[in-house]
Amino acid sequence: MRTYDWTNVTTQGYLTTDVGRPKVLATAAAIAQIDPTIEVETVEDRFRPRIEIGDATFCAVDSITVRTAIWRSVAPRCRFWTDGRMLSELLRILTVADEQGRNHYPMTLFAQAEAQAGRCTAHTTIYAAGIAAGLMVHQFTRWLRGLPIDREISLNLLASEWLVS
Repeated sequence: MRTYDWTNVTTQGYLTTDVGRPKVLATAAAIAQIDPTIEVETVEDRFRPRIEIGDATFCAVDSITVRTAIWRSVAPRCRFWTDGRMLSELLRILTVADEQGRNHYPMTLFAQAEAQAGRCTAHTTIYAAGIAAGLMVHQFTRWLRGLPIDREISLNLLASEWLVS
């Protein structure tokens, strides 16, 4: 079970009072502060294939190995998947909501040995994390409205480059 540490305060926007608290509980508390009528079910455990999921899955993990394992487990069970990847101010949002996306997404996975060393949030900024989260929710909102989703969004904040496919 992951807990918040000091680096999460400045990069993910949580409060100093959340340091040492399980991430899932801090997130549920933040949602309740926004709208206490939202029902949140928390699971204080690492992802396990037996965990029930809904129609939509938001993936935001540091490890490509874990990301791959989660995808393999939930792909047959979810209708919408969005994956936020970050390194400093480089953002990549991948979204799957149709057969074309289900064919494309596995091609974006790779061996852990090929991954950039370090945690994705080690050199990021709170605004980059906020943008990534916003883009993921934007794709989810488009899906809920029956609008086309963008299969892949890459945003390099340092170079002001934006690619959508």
